[in-house]
Amino acid sequence: MARKTQPAGDASSISPELKREMYRYLRLQRAVEERAEKLYKGGHIHGGNFSGRGQEAISVGTALALEPKDKIAPMIRNLGAVLVRGYSPKDVFSSFLAKATSPNGGKDNSTHFGEVQNRGVIACISMLGTLVPVMTGMALAAKLKKQPIVTLTYVGDGTTSTGEFHEGLNIAALYQVPFILIIENNQFAYSTPVARQTPVKDLATKAAAYGIPYAIGDGNDVFEVYRLTKKYVDEARAGGGPRVIEFKTLRMRGHAQHDPADYVPRELVAEWEKKDPIDRCEKALLAEGLMTEKHRDDIIARINTQVSEAEQFAINAPFPDPKETVRGVFADDSIVPYTPWEER
Repeated sequence: MARKTQPAGDASSISPELKREMYRYLRLQRAVEERAEKLYKGGHIHGGNFSGRGQEAISVGTALALEPKDKIAPMIRNLGAVLVRGYSPKDVFSSFLAKATSPNGGKDNSTHFGEVQNRGVIACISMLGTLVPVMTGMALAAKLKKQPIVTLTYVGDGTTSTGEFHEGLNIAALYQVPFILIIENNQFAYSTPVARQTPVKDLATKAAAYGIPYAIGDGNDVFEVYRLTKKYVDEARAGGGPRVIEFKTLRMRGHAQHDPADYVPRELVAEWEKKDPIDRCEKALLAEGLMTEKHRDDIIARINTQVSEAEQFAINAPFPDPKETVRGVFADDSIVPYTPWEER
């Protein structure tokens, strides 16, 4: 029988080193996206550019709860997960600017890139919900091969109303595969509020229809995100089957940079600004004596330098050769494992 689980311990169960690592990745995601916003407004980014501001704790906390051998499929707001998995700001900016130095060779300008064997990252798919059956299938393959691998992907609140969401969960439950689904309930599917999408208040309860255990957590508390995810990852790896976690949060920017999000009530934004995940993590580390103000300032300074260098690298990088258009598109010898630009 499906059940709602209880919180997995408290913040004291997380090591000081990991807490500081969480803070660094939260700051890094925020800094990269803030610089990307300026690049978009400056005309360097053509097409869409998406922000995970306010949702960083979900991306970072879930990704850090996985082991290197596990497989993760980030969505467009999960930049923190991409960074945790080893992609650099240079990779990200190169992709945003569609440069040849991008992991996808300049074929896209978002985080639509991945590398399965070494990084365990499955590229984002724009058709929302599609990654649920994809990652279910990958988890089934791991189970059949008796590999201790867990797969994880994300959906937004609107995606819980799509057919592929339900089809994927049904198969995951039927075959009891080691799959974790994260629902990022940021309260708006583009401009449509949750109450106008579905009558269900807690979206994770949809997992109960398939007998899948679920949990509901605070998406702006990186420690809680990590603990809940780690608990379910461990259970799935031990043969417990699929798990669903809904993290409540708010998308603090529009659907993309072109969207002013005028449809979001200002009082709602003001309420969630007080719950900023970076501020909460920082205050906790300072209060626990795990970080001094000087240490914090040093982290921010190093990140700003790293981001500035990555930005200039991408701006000065070449655009892809037109001859590369079909490279990696078809299943032939043109497909090669990804290696960082510096190592090519």
